[in-house]
Amino acid sequence: MGKDIEAGGHSDYGLKDYHDPPPAPLVDAEELGKWSFYRALIAEFIATFLFLYITVLTVIGYKSQTDTTKNGGDVCGGVGILGIAWAFGGMIFILVYCTAGISGGHINPAVTFGLFLARKVSLVRAVMYMVAQCLGAICGVGLVKAFQKSYYDTYGGGANELSAGYSKGTGLAAEIIGTFVLVYTVFSATDPKRSARDSHVPVLAPLPIGFAVFMVHLATIPITGTGINPARSLGAAVIYNNDKAWDDLWIFWVGPFIGAAIAAFYHQYILRAAAVKALGSYRSSAPHM
Repeated sequence: MGKDIEAGGHSDYGLKDYHDPPPAPLVDAEELGKWSFYRALIAEFIATFLFLYITVLTVIGYKSQTDTTKNGGDVCGGVGILGIAWAFGGMIFILVYCTAGISGGHINPAVTFGLFLARKVSLVRAVMYMVAQCLGAICGVGLVKAFQKSYYDTYGGGANELSAGYSKGTGLAAEIIGTFVLVYTVFSATDPKRSARDSHVPVLAPLPIGFAVFMVHLATIPITGTGINPARSLGAAVIYNNDKAWDDLWIFWVGPFIGAAIAAFYHQYILRAAAVKALGSYRSSAPHM
């Protein structure tokens, strides 16, 4: 294992054995003239579309199979909460794997926001990614409703709502912590320093990200139905169009953005010590009096 050695330091190892990509510009208008940018937007749209289609269909199917008010309903039937969590985590694993080389595989405005704060993407790309993700989510849930209109309206449309017995503060905290786990995992799994140091350990980045989604769903489905993805919550709220879903929607935007911001700060400025490195670079380049 190599040591973390900065350029210009004194050591037998010389320069550090990994390279961080340069920070993305805040505003990069040149991106708008590149086909790769629009290809990435299409990838984010399609990935979020597929994500919502499969997961919301799974949720509605589970509720339909366990509905004891109709003939054939079995309270112990269906995929269960474990199966729902697997559907969300498994789809994220698949879609991040498929789109990581094209768009980065964000599929979540909170992930995009965290990467923007860490200067991994520009403001232009971040905003357009979020738009594509939200449109994809709305279209994905819309397709579910088109296929199963009667079931969709009867079983809640897969919309995120705060469960009875929980305060809004509890729901907000659950979303903040859940999104922190996800975005922290994204940063850790894609860290170039980890890739260099653990090159002997073949870690497929989408795998821990998918598992993070899976584990968070197991913990928070009983509280909020698990958002941790503002596009997912918006898409279901728009198509379901229920007062309760709209009233609680702010929890599923504010919570994930706060959680993503905390994760970005923790990884970049605590674990990777970006502020300390910047200060050291400034001191070394400052003129000596």
